[in-house]
Amino acid sequence: MITTIFSKSKPINFLIVFSITLIAFLLLPFKYPNSVNPNLTILANLGVFLLVFLSVLVLNFIVSKNLLSQQNNYEILLFALFLLAVPQAFLNYKIVISNFFILLALRRLISVRSKKEVVKKLFDSGFLIGISALFYFWSILFFPLIFIALLLFSETTVKYYLVPFVGLAAIAVIAICFSIVIYNDYFLALPIDTAVNFNFNNYNSLQFITAITMMASFGIWSSLFYLRDIKKKMRSYRPSYKILFLTCVFAAVIVVFAPVKNGSEFLFLFAPLSVIVTNYIETIEDKWFKELFLGLLIIIPITLLVL
Repeated sequence: MITTIFSKSKPINFLIVFSITLIAFLLLPFKYPNSVNPNLTILANLGVFLLVFLSVLVLNFIVSKNLLSQQNNYEILLFALFLLAVPQAFLNYKIVISNFFILLALRRLISVRSKKEVVKKLFDSGFLIGISALFYFWSILFFPLIFIALLLFSETTVKYYLVPFVGLAAIAVIAICFSIVIYNDYFLALPIDTAVNFNFNNYNSLQFITAITMMASFGIWSSLFYLRDIKKKMRSYRPSYKILFLTCVFAAVIVVFAPVKNGSEFLFLFAPLSVIVTNYIETIEDKWFKELFLGLLIIIPITLLVL
């Protein structure tokens, strides 16, 4: 039944995903009250929720526009379920903003496949990742993805490899000018925090252990089939699939490096992981196994909420 509902893109699917996202958002202060930031106003919290849901819509646009799935809505359902498993993803509004700009950069980067307005798309990608890094520094790790994408798309023009740096420099100049005008200082608006934290004790709880185990096991298993099946895709679309996989890898690295490990850092992982798992679900031929696989992804987050 679940697979039947989401096997095709329908308006009701977005309503269901919106409801799941809203439940995760509303239950966070009740389920994990000690982790909520009391300084955020109701309006700010509302903005965080809307930006997360807007990120879901951007993900759907990326997937449908670039044929990264079979035109279903599994990826947005999975994104919402990951939020339900780790509702702490709403905690850090800076990561929410940063992740949104990373998705916009990913949208522009994957569209390089069309070979149209390549310079503009590369500039936008560098610029958007630069904005993302202003809110959360370690999102800068996605910057090398631009050059990997150029190699995957077999672009050898030298100027293409320089353009992303121009986009990144542009946002740096804007930030410096803003800092001078507002703070009378050159770098106060450039919050470069290179701190890392390899202490994972904050994940030592039933919720985090279960959620991480779920995402890791389902993600690794799906990745094996995802990588194997890339060669079966149309040649022009293969780089896009590889970019999505590498995005997932870089997001996992950010989780490892994150200076504050409160669960919000997992938000970077949800979008690419959703696409990878979606592609695996599409390859399952036995309907009962497909229902079981997706059913587990639904049952586990719900179970975590009631424990």
